[in-house]
Amino acid sequence: MITSADLPDTIPVFPLPGALMLPRARLPLHIFEPRYLAMIEDCLKTSHRLIGMIQPRETPAGEKRLQAIGCAGRLTGFSETEDGRYMITLSGISRYRVKEEVQGFAPYRRCLVDWAPFARDLGPTEDDPGFRREEFMGLLARYFSRLNLSTDWDSLKEAEAELLINSLSMLCPFSPEDKQALLEAPTLTTRRETIVTLIEFALRASGEEETLQ
Repeated sequence: MITSADLPDTIPVFPLPGALMLPRARLPLHIFEPRYLAMIEDCLKTSHRLIGMIQPRETPAGEKRLQAIGCAGRLTGFSETEDGRYMITLSGISRYRVKEEVQGFAPYRRCLVDWAPFARDLGPTEDDPGFRREEFMGLLARYFSRLNLSTDWDSLKEAEAELLINSLSMLCPFSPEDKQALLEAPTLTTRRETIVTLIEFALRASGEEETLQ
């Protein structure tokens, strides 16, 4: 169990558009670029084994910047393929706010980060008191049908609210901007409401008018 005292001031960051990591969720990644292979090797030498997932953004001037908020995951799964690629799993620990990017000789990017605004991420599983599962699953079924997506519906029906909502946030084909909004949602309830809004918008755009009230 990682506590706030275990969180380092500086972490390596992995900018990846559309990739969303959330606390207590798992994110599998396929690593093949040399700079990120080096990042994984360096990460394995640390006691915390944390990597900060974050989305890149491009300024109007064409500069490649980072979003202000990302989420760090602990490297909990690792395997190497015969041709030298890494298959890893990150387990979400806490979101963070970027204070500044650290300059140095590493081939990958590193950031000085602030964990304090997201202290709740280290706490217990979050609840969503207003979650109406039956109505939500009906809306989700129409969305998956419209996009020709398949899933294990039995598992979704049995999943705890946090696992269900966070997994859908990570896996649904929302835009990078929408994924960032889901990451920054202050509560599980807000994240679920954001998902509902995104799904309703997608259904309206495809010709369905029914919404979840």
